[in-house]
Amino acid sequence: MPLALPDKLPAIDLLKKENIFVMDESRASGQDIRPLRIVILNLMPLKIVTETDLVRILANSPLQLTVEFMKVKAHTSKNTPVEHMRQFYRDFELMRDEKFDGMIITGAPVEHLPFEDVNYWEEITGIFDWSRTHVTSTMYICWAAQAGLYHHYGVPKYPLDSKMFGIFEQLPLLPTEPIFRGLDTTFRQPHSRHTEVRREDILCRPALTLLAESRESGVSMVMAREGREFYITGHSEYDPFTLDTEYRRDLAKGLSIEMPKNYYQGDDPERGPKVTWRADGNMLFHNWLNYYVYQVTPYNINDIH
Repeated sequence: MPLALPDKLPAIDLLKKENIFVMDESRASGQDIRPLRIVILNLMPLKIVTETDLVRILANSPLQLTVEFMKVKAHTSKNTPVEHMRQFYRDFELMRDEKFDGMIITGAPVEHLPFEDVNYWEEITGIFDWSRTHVTSTMYICWAAQAGLYHHYGVPKYPLDSKMFGIFEQLPLLPTEPIFRGLDTTFRQPHSRHTEVRREDILCRPALTLLAESRESGVSMVMAREGREFYITGHSEYDPFTLDTEYRRDLAKGLSIEMPKNYYQGDDPERGPKVTWRADGNMLFHNWLNYYVYQVTPYNINDIH
């Protein structure tokens, strides 16, 4: 099934060139189907890049989805055209009375700050609380995962000695959980972060279930409220060249940055990335949409509570 997107969203043309089936709102409105409503709170600075990564992976689902974009009012994006934000994004205040089948909250480049020092902390924690009564299942990614675990459960974050950067093998700890259906005994996931949450802090909180971890990258996936919340510290949605772009950007800035691990063919940036995580990422997102959104969300979306 296709993914229905706002008319003229840049991701539409980009993904059609990849033979990914998407349709704009004008065509989707003529179909007599109750699509799943997915809202994305995009906190990343390069919003069009993040939109495209997420839309790409959502578009591979057999379910019909409509995707909408939310932004926080307390922060103005400096790296995305104002016209794009006005056309495709709405402030949370304009959406607070609506309900959604699924929600994705992205990472943000604010890891160096204590949570309370983030200028939109009060607004975003209000959104975290709102999602519990207005969304069937919410997926928190990277910094958002750390922020959500801290806000809801008091889980602290810790600075890393060096950036966790590369592709790392993850071990499912509960392999029969539906989120892992169709995956092998291990799966790969990109990581790009300077902070972490620790397994001992997860395990001592009965409301949290540690789903997956890695010897190299630590905690990978945490579940709460029987799948109404997922906290994912990596980036299963990443495009093949996202880590390459980050690496070359930091080198150009003269920053001290190690080559992403387990990423380049023969550890040679000139040979390009060896893509080993995308099938796993597609399966994780499909399982989330199927087992934790589609199969449990009410047909009448207003019945979500």
